[in-house]
Amino acid sequence: MLSVEILGTGEYVPGRRVASSALDERWQKPAGWTRRHAGIEHRHYADEGETTSLMAAGAARQALAAAQLEASQLDCIVSACSVMEQAIPCSAALIQRQLGLGDSGIPAFDINATCLSFLAALDTMSLAIAAGRYRRVLVVSSEIASAGLPEDRPETSMLFGDGAGAVVLGPSRGEACIRGAHFETYGDGAEFCRVRAGGTRLRPHDDLQAFMEGAHFEMDGRHTYRMAAQRLPAFLQRLFERAGVSLDDIRRIIPHQASAKALAHLESLLRLPAGKLVKVLAVRGNQMAASIPVTLHHAVSSGEVRRGDTIALVGSGAGLSFGGTVLVY
Repeated sequence: MLSVEILGTGEYVPGRRVASSALDERWQKPAGWTRRHAGIEHRHYADEGETTSLMAAGAARQALAAAQLEASQLDCIVSACSVMEQAIPCSAALIQRQLGLGDSGIPAFDINATCLSFLAALDTMSLAIAAGRYRRVLVVSSEIASAGLPEDRPETSMLFGDGAGAVVLGPSRGEACIRGAHFETYGDGAEFCRVRAGGTRLRPHDDLQAFMEGAHFEMDGRHTYRMAAQRLPAFLQRLFERAGVSLDDIRRIIPHQASAKALAHLESLLRLPAGKLVKVLAVRGNQMAASIPVTLHHAVSSGEVRRGDTIALVGSGAGLSFGGTVLVY
């Protein structure tokens, strides 16, 4: 166990609310088609000027207020996004500046594991806090999925929303702790979810058209779901074993809000009673790496998760990867 506590949580909700009925009209689908297939009533898209770093700073300020801390009291800032605001510098440097800390010298860096970025950062920085390297760490995931959605693929595009979620971590002040974490990656599924442009593989001066086409998100939903369904049961068993808990010990499960089908599968697989799986998909959509911290914030702010509760944060991401953390909140 690691004597580390989540001191505060926060969320930023972008300004543009997009109902599923608006997407029905965009794609010339029958009324109710998007809501029926996606399980989403509405999601939010970032307006012009709402950058990844601006949204991250908004969520961070809320988390800092909940932790009763000032931004200047942070020892480290970690951005845990699937897609950076720009290639260089790291998004954390831009978030630091948005928080008014541009001349502070507070270390800031990114940790990326696509939709599992928040969990990877939570695990890494909890170890750093337990080792005494840092005392107060901001971990924030901010995503503008709408920037790369393919307009000609409604089955994929209808699932996603923009937003940001943040937590402030610190040494435990009581019984709160990280009981265990576990991650697995299966690179054979690397092509199931991808954005091919933005790195060094596709180069605009070699083939601009290919570069532009590669800038859109691509997902093979059928193969992604099949591989996840096959691997998930054994993964969850190993996670719970590592944390020394049973499913009955866990009060709430905070999942990545991948899709209505994925959430229903998880509920059925674990035979969960109503309410044990926290869901915000219907009003947020799939927010990629921001999905888990946003769902956690919703659970905390609504009272579904209280101090002393044992909870599990679980998800999957491109790679194909699985990740989970069991903690006492």
